[in-house]
Amino acid sequence: MCILLLLITAAAHAQQSPAPVTLKQLLNSVNQKAPTLLTDSAAIAIRQAQAAEVRNNWLPDLTLNYQADIGTANNVTGPYFGFGIVPSSSGGIHTTSVTTTMSDNLGIAAFNWEVYNFGKYGAQNKVANSDVQVQQSQFTESKYDLQAYTINYYLQLVRLQNFLGIQLRNIERTQEIRRSIESLAKSGVRAGIDTSIAEAELSKARLNYIELNNQLKHVQLQLSAVSGFNYQAIVPDTTVELTLINEPTAYLFPADTANHPIINYYKSVYQNSLQRENLVKKSYNPKISLQAAAWARGSSVDAEGNYNDLGSGYGFDRSNYLVGIGISYNLFDLRRRQLKLRTQRASTDYAMQKLSEQKELLAVSANQADVEMQTALDRLKEIPKQLKAANDGYRQKLSLYKNGLTDIIELDAALNILYRAETDYMQAKYDYANALFQKAITENQVTSVLNYLK
Repeated sequence: MCILLLLITAAAHAQQSPAPVTLKQLLNSVNQKAPTLLTDSAAIAIRQAQAAEVRNNWLPDLTLNYQADIGTANNVTGPYFGFGIVPSSSGGIHTTSVTTTMSDNLGIAAFNWEVYNFGKYGAQNKVANSDVQVQQSQFTESKYDLQAYTINYYLQLVRLQNFLGIQLRNIERTQEIRRSIESLAKSGVRAGIDTSIAEAELSKARLNYIELNNQLKHVQLQLSAVSGFNYQAIVPDTTVELTLINEPTAYLFPADTANHPIINYYKSVYQNSLQRENLVKKSYNPKISLQAAAWARGSSVDAEGNYNDLGSGYGFDRSNYLVGIGISYNLFDLRRRQLKLRTQRASTDYAMQKLSEQKELLAVSANQADVEMQTALDRLKEIPKQLKAANDGYRQKLSLYKNGLTDIIELDAALNILYRAETDYMQAKYDYANALFQKAITENQVTSVLNYLK
């Protein structure tokens, strides 16, 4: 009775369950809603903003200053280094110390423009653009990795869904055996112990079903976390495997590892390091600057050295301007440039080695994918023989048991052989689909395989 209720509940749940979510639908949702992709997309915007900032490094400085002061001008003549703030100019206008308060004001407009630095601006822009490219390549790689992650879990979901179907059929068969035993036991043909054995097998099958259902929900939760779907709504399309199996050319696609997202990412890192090398070279070049200043000043001390009313110091008495072109170069930058360039070249060599490493790993993975693909194909050819033989054997044993010509032990053995054959067939279909997608992921041809699915 409990089994009947279990099957009725499962059938009712199947009728009420939402329509299957196809792999294409799931991948589209992942591309739009995956938290990691949203974060990486924001990181690209940051790099683009930084590149725009770097492009404006050429802008000149135009500084406006004004100050009104009151104090003393009791100075002596003599040169000095101006460390920090210089409160007043150095120069004596009286032969004796004078501490009379004076006032003055000063307005300055200063212009400074690094007109030419022998390619530094251009090198900075190239590095900034390269940083954007690295971030975009990383986004593409993350998207591709997440696509592989989604496909892997979706195929696991299909496998578990099929496994649940096998388990339900196993429960039905065990129930059928139990009914036969009860009928035979009532007529005295079979001993009651057979009923206990059948009950134990039935309980074991039910426990397996519960455990498989738990595993399925865990996979649904994993997919829900990256797709935005409610986990209960992620019901897989269980025709995926047979659809691909029925396409004999599905795995015959050319490899495109040269444009693989992983390779493109490491290429962008390598190019970025080369651009940084160029920036190091340009950063220590001479700098040509255009400088200009205009200023006006007033003071309460007149040309004869008389200290007048403080109010007379707040107005401009004199004005000047100055325009000049200057070039600057630090000779010790030659050594600094050499040391920094050596460090950056080491980073470039590392990036190149990582690129070569990834190419080799992809080549090995491609070979491994071909081996797994061939193994899956060979397994699919052999499995139907096992399944047919196991099914025929079970039906024969069940018929013999009902007629009292064999015992429960042999019938259970036949049932287990059929269960294993069905499980092996389900696993073979999963292995084929998984091998096909792993080959497509490794060889950058996922879209080619997805085109076979609805």
